[in-house]
Amino acid sequence: MYESYPWMIPHTAQGHSPLQKEKEWFENWFDSPAYHLLYQNRDFDEARRFLDQLEQHLGFRPDDEILDVACGKGRFSVYLNQKGYRVTGVDLSPNSIREASRAANERLRFLLGDMRDLRLGRSYDVVLNMFTSFGYFASQSENERAICSMAACLKEGGVLVLDFLNTVRVLRQLPARETVLRDGIRFDIYKHLQNGFILKEIDFLWEGRQHHVQERVKALEQRDFERLFSACGLEVVFLAGNYLLEPYSAEAERMIFFARKRKETAKRGPSEPAR
Repeated sequence: MYESYPWMIPHTAQGHSPLQKEKEWFENWFDSPAYHLLYQNRDFDEARRFLDQLEQHLGFRPDDEILDVACGKGRFSVYLNQKGYRVTGVDLSPNSIREASRAANERLRFLLGDMRDLRLGRSYDVVLNMFTSFGYFASQSENERAICSMAACLKEGGVLVLDFLNTVRVLRQLPARETVLRDGIRFDIYKHLQNGFILKEIDFLWEGRQHHVQERVKALEQRDFERLFSACGLEVVFLAGNYLLEPYSAEAERMIFFARKRKETAKRGPSEPAR
């Protein structure tokens, strides 16, 4: 059982599996069938509208090259490629990259890689890190390493778009419980704050066995990101609060950072989205 599903963490009296592999939690969980089942109902139409907004407000050019970091199965890389752009998708999940690569072409490639150590052999006009695909690391130094790695992939004047949950709003809603049903599988979810991380405890029954997964996202706030960006040679030029790219507020749904790679005279990247 465990060899077939190495991402699963069966309950024991001590709460740990003696067979648990020495991998970071997100490496196993994000590569698992249960993860994709739980999150299968994400609103991809909304995501595509978000990409359309980015295209308009950043003024994408026909020859722009785009890097999609933590691309998953590549839905949004594929969508951008269909709009005519040269796109590279990178993800840590072998299964996701294997599936995404079915859509690869001369202007769309998918690579297995860790955002903390991106060595892609080219520079990009825009780097995307979308839908809270950040903050999973145990230390702040790893967070900085990831931001600097993405920044190193940008051309001078290029823009990193990093989409994160609005930590201020989420913390006000904790603790919280919910139950999600997916194809007959019941996921019981408990969200709470512990040691500076927003934890999502997920319990579910899979093939006759009870399992527990803990997702962990660092409770990073606006000032934390601004420090990280500054340390990596990036300047925040706009902070949006939703996928319509309206300005951020404490009540906003998201924190969507537009961070430009510094140079003396930037040729691209607005100080705020076009009206």
